[in-house]
Amino acid sequence: MSIEPRAQATNEALFERARQVIPGGVNSPVRAFRAVGGTPRFIASAQGAYMTDAEGRRYIDYIGSWGPMILGHGHPAVVEAVQKAVLEGFSYGAPTEREIELAEEILKLVPTMDQVRLVSSGTEAAMSALRLARGATGRPKIVKFEGCYHGHADSLLVKAGSGLATFGHPTSAGVPPEVVQHTLVLEYNHIGQLEEAFARDGAQIACVVIEPIAGNMNFVRASVPFMKRLRELCSQYGALLVFDEVMTGFRVGLGSAQGIYAKALPGFEPDISVFGKVIGGGMPLAAFGARRAIMEQLAPLGPVYQAGTLSGNPVATACGLATLKEIQKPGFFESLSARTRTLLDGLLGAARDAGVPMVGDCEGGMFGFFFTKAGEGLPQNYPTVMATDKERFNQFFHGLLDQGVYLAPAMYEAGFVSAAHTAQDIDDTVAAARNVLR
Repeated sequence: MSIEPRAQATNEALFERARQVIPGGVNSPVRAFRAVGGTPRFIASAQGAYMTDAEGRRYIDYIGSWGPMILGHGHPAVVEAVQKAVLEGFSYGAPTEREIELAEEILKLVPTMDQVRLVSSGTEAAMSALRLARGATGRPKIVKFEGCYHGHADSLLVKAGSGLATFGHPTSAGVPPEVVQHTLVLEYNHIGQLEEAFARDGAQIACVVIEPIAGNMNFVRASVPFMKRLRELCSQYGALLVFDEVMTGFRVGLGSAQGIYAKALPGFEPDISVFGKVIGGGMPLAAFGARRAIMEQLAPLGPVYQAGTLSGNPVATACGLATLKEIQKPGFFESLSARTRTLLDGLLGAARDAGVPMVGDCEGGMFGFFFTKAGEGLPQNYPTVMATDKERFNQFFHGLLDQGVYLAPAMYEAGFVSAAHTAQDIDDTVAAARNVLR
């Protein structure tokens, strides 16, 4: 009996089929291309720095699964580790030696933590970190910043209120106002709001959670003076500083974002750190950690409960461990950082030559850019990000997509370079950008 080859489906046909059985046709909203318009590309395979869609079209990939694929897709050492782990078993619901090894590797690289707890997603890690902060301090209120994303836990789906340093209100249906009544939303990089919030509510604030380099309003970094004052206020009022490094962890440097701030501010360290993406190497895995006294508040030692059937999954930990070992090789981050800088400088140069105002920034293997008005600098917070040129970004996105370059399909998302991107990939991307900007 001969088997008929499956007919090649178009992206449009797959999207229509998906919309019948999946809300919006996607399992995470940004994938639907609503922000930029058009039809999402359904990916059939990926290798190295490239993704291939259902129609056989190949793209240079600057999403990298939204950050985890720091080595590129299908790195041989990672594939070998995962294949070996799969043969040993998918999941046990019991402890394994490999989860100890992964925890030890993370702690070796992040000296601000004595212990970590492994979970399955960044949302779960951030949610658990905030519960831990509240349990450890006995306080109800949390502070977050507009434009920072910490997963879709109810208390974090909040936007800023109408006045300065006011409590927020839900940004999602299904989140009752009383659930977010203890969430205070401030403006990123605004020291005055920070001081006002602590002066008013400091005794009730359990923690401040922040993306040290925000990747969900594109690429916006916290200024050193802002971070210094934030650390001072948390220490002064007894609140815990929670660093959400789901995106930046082992992506902007081997010491993560907190290592960058420690160089600028000697002795600096957060109280609780949240990691994801790179530590799983593309598998569902995340973690949160802190000094021993805080982590011992967690069950089974303490009163703060957290559990997960798939936490420390043996296949995911194999993938993450292999990834972390590769990124520690000599010169890895120097090479990755140089490649990312070459890309960003090329894009900014192409825009300048075309007379199109553009600004950008990068760190390690993470970058971002904005279309602005002439003379404007880098956006420092959510309102200034919102004032950049969305329509011009959408045109740029589609122009590059047509030339085989895949950026994030929304101007509010950072981009990612991997070790698999070659100098030729960067040159091809910049050449494509020149064509589009022209």
